[in-house]
Amino acid sequence: MSIKDRRGDITRTTFVLAVNSDVGELANVLNIMKEKKAKLVHIESRKSRERETDSDIYVDVETRGGPESLETLTAALRQHCSKVDVHRIERPSRGMRKTTSLDKGSTKYTPDGIPWFPKKVSDLDKSANRVLLYGTELDADHPGFKDPVYRARRKQLGDIALNYRYGQPIPRVDYTEEETNTWRTIYRELHSIYPTHACREYLANWPLLQRNCGYSEDHLPQLEDISVYLKQKTGFTLRPVAGYLSSRDFLAGLAFRVFHCTQYIRHSSDPFYTPEPDCCHELLGHMPLFLDAGFAEFSQEIGLASLGASEEQVQKLATCYFFTVEFGLCKQNGALKVYGAGLLSSAAELKHVLSEKAVIKRFEPEITSTTECMITTFQNEYFFTDTFDEAKAKLRAYSRTIDRPFEVSYDPYTQTVNVLDNAAKIGRVVSKLQEELSVLASALGKV
Repeated sequence: MSIKDRRGDITRTTFVLAVNSDVGELANVLNIMKEKKAKLVHIESRKSRERETDSDIYVDVETRGGPESLETLTAALRQHCSKVDVHRIERPSRGMRKTTSLDKGSTKYTPDGIPWFPKKVSDLDKSANRVLLYGTELDADHPGFKDPVYRARRKQLGDIALNYRYGQPIPRVDYTEEETNTWRTIYRELHSIYPTHACREYLANWPLLQRNCGYSEDHLPQLEDISVYLKQKTGFTLRPVAGYLSSRDFLAGLAFRVFHCTQYIRHSSDPFYTPEPDCCHELLGHMPLFLDAGFAEFSQEIGLASLGASEEQVQKLATCYFFTVEFGLCKQNGALKVYGAGLLSSAAELKHVLSEKAVIKRFEPEITSTTECMITTFQNEYFFTDTFDEAKAKLRAYSRTIDRPFEVSYDPYTQTVNVLDNAAKIGRVVSKLQEELSVLASALGKV
């Protein structure tokens, strides 16, 4: 992760390195950083999950000299480490981070230069643990940074996600009284605003979560209960995640109708602010809309379009995701209503977006994908569509402009992605479509 510091030409960068567990190897890495005049800000290690003889080292450093200095340091590290991941991180807003790669170190590529992507839903086991920040690694300005109890709790819940594998039930969490009080405070405030601000699909699905998933102001719902119910309604399921995923890995989950969801809750000292997604953001903001068939399909469209796309293309799709699924608006009965989870989980911005102060434009993927995502303030611009179907159609048309040598189709029966890169594969899809059209024609004849 690399962030351009406001203090002149200082660049703050995070490396995730794989090195031999021998103490001498770590010393070599530190010596390289010293030789390249990199200032060590933070270091953390854990046992590698890929090779027993290695350790993963999380190193946060500051360098001077711009991109050239960073490239020199990266090249030197590659000579001594079996893996070097470098990321650039942007902080679009409260509740979400958008991440991009500085290089190919964090993404595996095929011999043809196509980024690796999951072909079946169980392949998400290979990417869901590639969190960009560890469970206990909080920024110094995080409300829970100086709270050892909170950090230990984050580590505990993070380990649940790191150990989770496809097909397992999601472990239940016994939330504390303090965590429940934080949930209650947020729940009450937002629930009082929803009737006048949320879209009709959100309002229609809210009672379903109360009746079937244990939603109430005195009870934090369990991911497993929500996941089971979602699958019955729209085919989406939840998967616990320990922290931030890259845009590529997160969007890939949507392609399989899998939403990576946190189980930890924001710090109790500031219940109406979170510098990252937490379960309040995801359970209150996202879940009601994932019960809507049109919205679920729209979300999957974004995920499918990301598979095998370039880094630049993935980031444009992630920005479209940000300004729709996170901060989107739609028109209903002549009035603007909110469907974006970032808005529906932030009382202050939810009130702001429907005020005269907000700048609101029609969603056009080509324009929206290049719009700046704001960091610590309300968005400069918001985007609306008349319906979810309209947004889906526009995004589908936009995805056709992505330059990749194949298309993909999703098989819901096997939960696999088919890469349509030859005539035989395309023919099988056409045959299946013909069978479905035959059934529809027969149905029309009986109406």
